[in-house]
Amino acid sequence: MRKSIFFFPLFFLISFAFAQSIPAGYQAAKTNLQNGNYWEAMNAFREFTDEEKYGNLALYATFHAGEAAFKANQAQAAIDYLKPLSQRSWLHQSEAKLVLAESYFLNKNSLGALEVLSNLDLESEKFQNQGANMAYNYLIKESPDFLISNLKDYQDRSYYTAALSAVLKQKNVLSSDEKSLFYELQGQNQDWTSSGSNNGVIDLVVILPFSTGSQPIDPKGFVYELFQGIQLAVNQLENEGVRVSLSTFDSKRSIETLRSILSEEKVKNADVIMGPIYPEETDLVSAFADAAKIPFIHPLSNLGDRFEGSSYSYLFRPSSKHIAEGIAKTIGSLPTGNRIAIAFGGSSRDQKVAGFLREKLERSGADLINYQEISPRNAASFLTELGIRPTLDSVEVLVDQVVVLSDDPNIADPILSLVESVTTEVPIFVMDSWLTFNFANYEMLPYDNFYFISNNTPNFESESMVQLKDRFYQEYSLFPSSNSVLGYEMVYWLATHFRPDSETDFRTSLDQQVFQPGKLTWGFNFQNTNSNRYVPVFKFESGELKPIINQ
Repeated sequence: MRKSIFFFPLFFLISFAFAQSIPAGYQAAKTNLQNGNYWEAMNAFREFTDEEKYGNLALYATFHAGEAAFKANQAQAAIDYLKPLSQRSWLHQSEAKLVLAESYFLNKNSLGALEVLSNLDLESEKFQNQGANMAYNYLIKESPDFLISNLKDYQDRSYYTAALSAVLKQKNVLSSDEKSLFYELQGQNQDWTSSGSNNGVIDLVVILPFSTGSQPIDPKGFVYELFQGIQLAVNQLENEGVRVSLSTFDSKRSIETLRSILSEEKVKNADVIMGPIYPEETDLVSAFADAAKIPFIHPLSNLGDRFEGSSYSYLFRPSSKHIAEGIAKTIGSLPTGNRIAIAFGGSSRDQKVAGFLREKLERSGADLINYQEISPRNAASFLTELGIRPTLDSVEVLVDQVVVLSDDPNIADPILSLVESVTTEVPIFVMDSWLTFNFANYEMLPYDNFYFISNNTPNFESESMVQLKDRFYQEYSLFPSSNSVLGYEMVYWLATHFRPDSETDFRTSLDQQVFQPGKLTWGFNFQNTNSNRYVPVFKFESGELKPIINQ
């Protein structure tokens, strides 16, 4: 037997001329319905559905026959009884529509049920609430695909959007579109307002995967290094008179934990969110940020295409496209020739930058000699096949410029070892991470072959960097890593665009500055973009790193 979501009195009071002479068979049908004998009741009520013979009594008999059919799980029979009745203008039309709608739901026809509910008496709050509760309880059992595909027609129905939000919340893995929709719906159902800079404080929320379900916080890991820089910068800003409220959360590499974090009041009222890091986490926070209209900063990624449709998600570093643009611009400025070879590692960043660079160079008329993914085993042979060999004929190289896109020290090591023994001056473009490899000594090379591609490169010789090293050592008894430098710089960059005494919002502030000097790095340009488009290429001049051209 099926129990209805809502409850009506089993029988309507019937008031008409012959109320005192209701047929005995009708009374028996009522008794069967009341006692749960639904098949017997349905068949008994059918005898009294002839309106010409029984008048108004037939309307009541039809309703109860439909109700009995519904309770007997005979959804189609209930629809056949109730559909004509729901279109009649009579005293209990709304009740008939509600049972009809639930019969449609029972018959796996949710669209039919929603259409009926859309035509309920809008003046009756009682029936509207009953219909909404019933619809919600059925819709939460539907698939996300069904609810999303029909959202356009029912997005003004609060029970529909609430059901969709509940269904998405229970789903373990959401597509990027589903995440965006989920937090858009959450925003509709909650009062998400950021206190912004109007409270005189920069409300900064940091969400990072400090630990996992099986691994505790690693004080030597790159995540903790990043946070140390963030924390030290916040402390320094407060010493300078800037009021900052820092709230830190551990996402634990858990989507469920992250969802719980995003419901925290401090997060919903933040000025800016920094982190997390991993794709499944950043996609979720990006969707939340768009719904809550809070800027979200990804601290380490270069994969900006994932956030191109977002108005509130930013990369602190350059996107893959901007890196490719910076390389192409510098290559075009050098007089060495247009025969180019591109090698790239296996990471998504390396492959995307290589693809964008290839397109740009081919459009500019460059001669692409080789385009190849490399590994530690074939990194050196990639160069030797281009004629860069430790022999006298190495001057007969087949290429004018080489680009190696990888942060892997196991790829850098064999390339550096080979270049130490050759007599060619072919420019080799590499990522700025090669500056930090402890086996690299560029002063020992026969020629200044290497050009370093900026990825928010620190200005190692600046006064601010020297001061940071001293402060960091005093605080943590060690010198800052590159991740700590990025965390520190990111906070200062944000602080310049969140001024408590200014009414300018974050996006407008970014657009107003074509170029912004960095405190620890060489600078930024976020004008009309969601990532740092300032990507100079550096070369050592008298032992000091200098940009080749100003961009």
